[in-house]
Amino acid sequence: MSKEEIKELPKMSNYREILDYASKSYSNNIAYKYKENIEEKPAKYVEKKYSQVVKDVKALATALLDLGFKGKRIALIGENRYEWVISYLAVTCGGMVIAPLDKALPDKEITSLLKRSEVDAVIYEEKHEELFKKLKEDKDINLNTLICINKKEEEKEIINFQQLLEKGRKLIKEKSKLYDEVKVDSDGMSIMLFTSGTTDSAKIVMLSQNNVCSNMYAYQTHFRIREDDTLLSFLPIHHTFECSITILYGFYSGATVAFCDGLRYIQANLKEYEVSIFVAVPLVLETMYKKITKAIADQGKTKLINTMTKISNTLLKAHIDIRKIVFKQIIDNFGGKLRMVLYGAASLDKDTIIGLNNFGINSIQGYGLTETSPVLTAEAENRHKPGSIGYPLDNVEIKIDNPDKEGVGEILAKGPNIMLGYYKNEKKTKEAFKDGWLRTGDYGYIDDDGFIFMTGRKNDIIVLRNGKNVYPQELEFLISKLPYVAECMVFSREASKTDTMLVAKIVYNKEVMEKDYPDKKVEEYEKIIWKDVKEINKTLPTFKHIKKVIVTDKPMIKTTTQKVKRNEEIKRTEKELSAK
Repeated sequence: MSKEEIKELPKMSNYREILDYASKSYSNNIAYKYKENIEEKPAKYVEKKYSQVVKDVKALATALLDLGFKGKRIALIGENRYEWVISYLAVTCGGMVIAPLDKALPDKEITSLLKRSEVDAVIYEEKHEELFKKLKEDKDINLNTLICINKKEEEKEIINFQQLLEKGRKLIKEKSKLYDEVKVDSDGMSIMLFTSGTTDSAKIVMLSQNNVCSNMYAYQTHFRIREDDTLLSFLPIHHTFECSITILYGFYSGATVAFCDGLRYIQANLKEYEVSIFVAVPLVLETMYKKITKAIADQGKTKLINTMTKISNTLLKAHIDIRKIVFKQIIDNFGGKLRMVLYGAASLDKDTIIGLNNFGINSIQGYGLTETSPVLTAEAENRHKPGSIGYPLDNVEIKIDNPDKEGVGEILAKGPNIMLGYYKNEKKTKEAFKDGWLRTGDYGYIDDDGFIFMTGRKNDIIVLRNGKNVYPQELEFLISKLPYVAECMVFSREASKTDTMLVAKIVYNKEVMEKDYPDKKVEEYEKIIWKDVKEINKTLPTFKHIKKVIVTDKPMIKTTTQKVKRNEEIKRTEKELSAK
């Protein structure tokens, strides 16, 4: 399908409209593809056409409405799978409110969030069953209905998902109009999302379907998903970035979504499903890119690749693209069909961005928040500026609040994708806005071309004793370029009563270190790393110099989207240092 053949998607205000549009436009396309059992060899693949998806959504919504859930709240927790998608769409298209939960949360946090969100039912996987059975008996929680996605045996008071789906199909055959009679409120609260934080500090973001739909409609001017594209769903599906782009925008566009077998199968899945668009987080992309460049170096082909890159880029200026041919062997590492990667959650190393683009893989940085449904800014397929977070979507306004001499200030946003507010938290809702603009809590600046560069989180900025501001992400970008760095974090410690020093905690890749320094002991790694950090210091003004390094192979504490939980990691590090 050529670029000229890609039609503009119509504006929608709710998921029911998207479902109806997809049913008419892509009826015979494969919407979802996955393995029946990832352990079984040879694999048996399951394919679900758009026509089947729409029927399943309608059937499940009808069954839920028949149970009396109209207008009520339903929590949803589980792996990236077909049943999760059907549940999400059935609840929202049936005029109910969905509350997606992070499957990696500890029981204590799940309990707190269910209580605070006042859900009436939960759709879950069997591994969470014991917890939900207990919560059903808890008088302080509204939970009264349990629906298990993958339970095979019948059990009293536990509703079997497949049987519920069959019940819905039967009701529709009997001419039930429960689903058809529902009027979806496009602007009312339809999605309850939980921000990352401790049990008590996590806020509940209220989004409408129009919030999300307006955001998806605006994606088109920056990046397009085609009917012949295949996306791989591997980021946590409850997360608004994965749900909005891979699941919803993919469906809106008529593409196929393949469900990943697990984190360690990403590269294999990219190849077997012939994935053309990969929605990822920087950590995954940087790890894959470092492996490839290291393999090139080990084979003594770095000079050759650099020469071919220069030739390729020169021809590209004349609109002659030979990248897919010249770099075929490299692209095959990503499955062979990959044409675009979309990433967010954190900034990607500049070398990785340029490298991927040089190989013919269009890498697009997006930026946003749960509160913004989620995208505010993004690069475009034909408009890039490596290191930036792109420029605003067409229906989004961005401004910098109270900029300093360098133009750096807090990023404020306005648009139809901005949340309704925080559930039952008027104080925090008021604090989140300034004169009608959402305060993102991120600092940055806008360059002359309209691209936005983020310098760091408001809460992460390090203010030194001399009044100078240090943005830790700036230093982390430089350190992460070192080939053996798996992840890093820069923070401050008191050096004395009158001085503050910058500390870099570096998690090294054990495999890389052992290969590059086979004659060195683990105890010697710190000296090697410290030497490289000193070289980085030479490129920086004195006040930004790293004064201490902490070296480990122990992964940092992260969210399910692989963002480092800075506060928790700093507390853990301080505790470890105090114990020495």
